[in-house]
Amino acid sequence: MINLTRLFVILISLLLFFASCQNNNSTPKPRGYYRIDLPEKNYQEFSGECPYSFEYPEYSKIISDPYGEGNKCWLNIYFPDFNGNIHISFKEIDENLSKYIEDSRNLVYKHTVKAEAISEKRYSSKEREVYGILYSLKGNVASPMQFFMTDSAEYFMRGALYFRTEPNKDSIAPVLGFVEKDVIHLINTLEWK
Repeated sequence: MINLTRLFVILISLLLFFASCQNNNSTPKPRGYYRIDLPEKNYQEFSGECPYSFEYPEYSKIISDPYGEGNKCWLNIYFPDFNGNIHISFKEIDENLSKYIEDSRNLVYKHTVKAEAISEKRYSSKEREVYGILYSLKGNVASPMQFFMTDSAEYFMRGALYFRTEPNKDSIAPVLGFVEKDVIHLINTLEWK
C-alpha cells in the first residue's frame, strides 16, 4: 500500500510540474514610467522688493531660498507636481561682472563629467537691457538647464533648474520639455526695475 501511495504522489507531482510548464509565449513588458498630467500654461507676475520682475507659472510657488546668504532676492520657483525648482540667485554688480559670468560658466561646466552635450544660447534685449546665456545640458545631469542674465551695469541673476530625483534623462524628459518653456518665458519677461 505504501508503494501505491508513493507512486500516486509522484504521478500527481509530475502532472502538476508539466502542467505548470505550458508555453504561454509571454514576452517581457517594457519598463514604464508614471503618467504625468501636465497643466495648462498660465503665468503670473513676480514683482516684489527685488530690483527685477518676471512672469512665472501659476502651477509653481515662489519660496525664499534658505541658502540666500541673507539676500532676500534669492528665491526658488518650486514645482510641487514635478518635484523640482528653479533656483534663482541675485547679486549687484560692483566692477565684478566678469567674475560672476565666469563663476556661472564654471558651475555649468562642472557637469561635463555626466553631460553628453552642453549648448549655449545667447539672449539680448536692448529695450529691456537684459543680456545673458541659457545653457542646456544633455544627459544624466543634476541640473539640465542653467542661465544667467544681467543688465551689464548693476544687476546679475543666475538660475538653475533642478529636479529632486536621481538624474535620469529618459524619465524626466517629458517634464523637462514642459518646464524648459517656463524657463524661456521667465527669461523673455525678465525686467529690471
